[in-house]
Amino acid sequence: MSETPRVAVVAGARTPFSKAGAQLRKHRALDLGVHAVDGLLDKADIDPGIVDTLVFGIVVVDARVPHLAREVNFKSRLPDSTRSLTITDNCITSASGIELVVDSIRAGRAEVGIAGGVESMSNPSVLMSKKASSVFLQAAAARSLGDRLKIFSKLRPKDIVPQAPGVEEPSTGLSMGEHTELMVKEWKISREEQDEIAYRSHMNAAAATEDGRLVAEIVPLDGFDRDTMIRPDTSMEKLTKLPPVFDPTPSGTLTAGNSSPLTDGAAVVMLMAEDRAKAEGLEPLAFVRDVEFVGIDPADGLLMGPGVAVPRLLRRSGLDLDDIDIIEMHEAFGGQVACNLAAWEQGWQEPPIGKVDRTKLNPLGSSISVGHPFAATGARIVTTLANEMARRDSRYGLVSICGAGATAAALILER
Repeated sequence: MSETPRVAVVAGARTPFSKAGAQLRKHRALDLGVHAVDGLLDKADIDPGIVDTLVFGIVVVDARVPHLAREVNFKSRLPDSTRSLTITDNCITSASGIELVVDSIRAGRAEVGIAGGVESMSNPSVLMSKKASSVFLQAAAARSLGDRLKIFSKLRPKDIVPQAPGVEEPSTGLSMGEHTELMVKEWKISREEQDEIAYRSHMNAAAATEDGRLVAEIVPLDGFDRDTMIRPDTSMEKLTKLPPVFDPTPSGTLTAGNSSPLTDGAAVVMLMAEDRAKAEGLEPLAFVRDVEFVGIDPADGLLMGPGVAVPRLLRRSGLDLDDIDIIEMHEAFGGQVACNLAAWEQGWQEPPIGKVDRTKLNPLGSSISVGHPFAATGARIVTTLANEMARRDSRYGLVSICGAGATAAALILER
């Protein structure tokens, strides 16, 4: 990726994050996305007319809104002339959106862009069985009421039981949690280490909420100005008592406490060419130095992609792990974090890059405590990192995100 023009992160915004079925359950994905985009325009304090492109994603796709980005465009304050692109790339969706906007700006096709994503896990599209779908389609084409009734008579009660979207990997039939149980067993990660990662996530997020750092990212909605799943009163003792979820045998270690929850929420980040940011009188929070995306074999560990992406990115950028001031690592599961930290330290499919200073890791908490709306997580993490880098005047920040489908994204921000 060319270093000119430099692409600045000038602002980020998001809704509060809440557990699926809770505080944000009445808002569909479109509503949440519009709220985040308009909130970002307010935070950046710019004329919406200067936004050239919107790349906006979703993982649990709402079949009623197939081109979500364009509808967000229409319902927000963005002009109709903004080019809008809907993407889906599992947990790295909005990181991929950032890459697309950065590339457009560096190629000179845009000067100002927004990237982000949303999930409303409370309002997924409910599916029919294959048989029911076929019957309803045939009935719609029938010419008479009698023909329709004859077609409908083929249905049985079991055929019309609604089916919620699944969380299993289509390629393997296992969920992300089940895959992570396999990973922690292979890497010999203890339950205690996973619980410690979860505990630190909640403590750091609670502190960052109370001192206003996380709240500063949030555009309040329905009276909520903070994430609702952070547990400042949790403890290692409480986490230890939770039962395993994905492997109920005595060897199971993943629990509801050390796993990220199903989450409703939206997040977006605004990117600008450096010269355009100066012209608009905006002080960049940070600049996108480089990005790396990888895919691996699920059999090697579904969520082990960061073990490849981060070493490759650092090597290409000429940086060492010690050069990084803040590391923002997506916490799909405490076990996934621990496995990839071990891969960085020991070497795996790439040479080792060293041991992470835990004081640099997720200083404001991450997905276990804050939440994980799949398509929004990349934009949330980049917003958190860029803001914290500006507060500390840090030189380098690292983003690491694993993804379902055995993918990963890594980004370096610099000041």
